[in-house]
Order: sequence, then structure tokens, then C-alpha cells
Amino acid sequence: MDKTEYQTLADKKMPASKIGKNCTFAFLIGGTICVIGQIISNCYKGMGLSEELAGSATSVTLVLAGVVLTGLNIYPKIAKYAGAGTIVPITGFANSVSSPAIEAKTEGMVMGVGTKIFSIAGPVIVYGVTASVFAGIWFFIKSLL
Repeated sequence: MDKTEYQTLADKKMPASKIGKNCTFAFLIGGTICVIGQIISNCYKGMGLSEELAGSATSVTLVLAGVVLTGLNIYPKIAKYAGAGTIVPITGFANSVSSPAIEAKTEGMVMGVGTKIFSIAGPVIVYGVTASVFAGIWFFIKSLL
């Protein structure tokens, strides 16, 4: 079998790409999460909260919803179809923190939940804080010049 015949055989066996469908689901589900967030924010503003407090309350509400939906095994089912549409919003962060903790609960609170809760989100937090420190130093030095 030569290289061309092998490539033809491999192309026949390879499943068709579903990138269009995957991108559409990611866009629709991610957009729906964002619309829900905007509705929640508008409700908080309607209750008299300032723009800043409404944003903070909305973030907390979405994180709580992400954790609850993960605990009820609903968020992973949505993520199966939406992919990046559920990872990018803040609810995806809540899912990434709570999923390992929920899976490790049988190992106990300290060695299970306590050690697994930041297994995925921990590096994001560490690199985010480190990047913000370097950015702060950079802007401080830049302001002195």
C-alpha cells in the first residue's frame, strides 16, 4: 500500500467533521447563558442596585447556578452539546471548580474535596494573579517615567 492509497483509506474511515454544528450549538447556548445573565442584571438594577453592585450580584448568582446545575448533573449534559459555549461564561468556571470536588467527595472533605476543588481552576487563578501582579508592576513603572 502506497502513501496515496493509505490516505484515501484513512479519509474514508475518518468521521465527518461536525465543526459547523458544534460552533452553532456553542454560540446558541453560550449566548443564552449571557442573555440570562443580562436578564438577572436588569432585575438587580430594577431592585435598586447600582450598575457595579448589580454586576457583582449577577456574577455571584451565575456562579451559584453553575455549581447547583453541576451538582444536579444538568450542566455536564448541556456542556456535552454546547462545548465552548458553556466553558467561556462564568458558569463554566463554576463548573470547572465544582466538578472535581463533587467527584472526590468520597475521599473526604480535606483529602478529597479540599485537594481536588482547584485541580482545574487552580492554575487559572495562579496565572491570573501572577499576570495581574506583573501588569501592576509594569504600569507602576510606566507611570514613573
